[in-house]
Amino acid sequence: MLLNTSKTKFNRRDFIKLGMMGGLGLQFGNSSFAQNIIPTARKPIAKSVIEIWMWGGPSHIDTFDPKPEAGRDIIGPYTDAVETNVSGIRLNASLPKLAKMADKYSVIRSLTHGIRAHETATYMMQTGRAPGDGEVYPCVGAVVSKFLGHDANYNGIIPPYVVLTRSHGRFSEEGFLGPSFKPFATGGDPSKERFVVEGIIADGITDERQVQRRNLKNQLDQFGQHIQQNPAFQKLDQCEEKAYDMILGEARDIFNLGLEPRELRERYGMNHFGQSCLQARRLVEEGVPYITVNYNGWDTHKTHFTTMNQKMPEFDNAVSSLLQDLSDRGLLENTIVWCSGEFGRTPRILWEEPWNGGRGHFGACFSGFVAGGGFKGGQVIGKSDENGEEVVERPVYPQDLIGSIYELAGIDPEGSILNGAGQPIPLTLPSEKGRLYEIMKG
Repeated sequence: MLLNTSKTKFNRRDFIKLGMMGGLGLQFGNSSFAQNIIPTARKPIAKSVIEIWMWGGPSHIDTFDPKPEAGRDIIGPYTDAVETNVSGIRLNASLPKLAKMADKYSVIRSLTHGIRAHETATYMMQTGRAPGDGEVYPCVGAVVSKFLGHDANYNGIIPPYVVLTRSHGRFSEEGFLGPSFKPFATGGDPSKERFVVEGIIADGITDERQVQRRNLKNQLDQFGQHIQQNPAFQKLDQCEEKAYDMILGEARDIFNLGLEPRELRERYGMNHFGQSCLQARRLVEEGVPYITVNYNGWDTHKTHFTTMNQKMPEFDNAVSSLLQDLSDRGLLENTIVWCSGEFGRTPRILWEEPWNGGRGHFGACFSGFVAGGGFKGGQVIGKSDENGEEVVERPVYPQDLIGSIYELAGIDPEGSILNGAGQPIPLTLPSEKGRLYEIMKG
């Protein structure tokens, strides 16, 4: 099976090991898998990307492509759509805050790949490729972190690809680039009083105890005391020092949301997703190239509308606050925000038992949005039919979206990347209709 469903994530020991690997030239893009990517001459507009992944697949009709005139079997109780601050663009009425800032993002209503399985659809949306050709391709996060992080002399104290808070788990994000490009999944819950981040903050262990542990280790390390002059081991010591600095130093403050004004935290929403979005903004300020916010719970086969009534206000508060916050701080112009799931939901509602008003998987037509980093706001790209069942205007394929993100990040989407065998592989598949960037220039 080509898709790796491993749910591996970094723990504290892994984090220190990676720091040590860095001292030996095995971290941040110097592994044999990662060398010799053909460089790009593009001038980047975006310095960071925030991916908001609506894990499970949100209904396009109940979010960004409302059909209030379509009838009960298509729209259920959502009979209203709200006008936005851009003439001609409407959203589901449960997104009033996002409706007031439609000039900051563009809606894509014609995403398509035709796949209805979570694993394959996720792989398609994250890599722009279908499985089955013998390669496991890196996802867009790994590629962007490669060019903007590993290959760009990135000096941040946080890894260049961060996931808040759990990895997809559907496939191997790093693909053939190798384990150095796997994202750092924070774990924990940022809405808690203490955001317990894997490898940086340990629940129930004080800083004093951490220092005591370190001192005891050094006292017991008789061998290390005799080889301190060896250059290789000096590098290991330096990396261990850096790892402990992350545990006991600045990295802790980066993940300390208590440093943010309470009013701002409440505006995002004092919940897991809202605080994850706020944390994403803080990571952009630290120069982290790629941040994924994995927002679970959109796989609404049963009692769909009950779930949507809970999730939509949460989504509206958090994402509108993120866009406004980035804009207020002058960060949106250099930060891409893209939001979608692996597919949409069936336009026709399943009223019968056991679904009780659910929606199934649907890959023929679905929606998302892009903002910032060179993408022009206030537009609608593509169009679905009257019931949201088919794309009728300007289909957007995964490689179109991904290629446009690469373009704005200064990565040539037509360039090549070497796989694990050292063979050049096209970075993206050819675009049938042209990159989104070409029709959405800011």
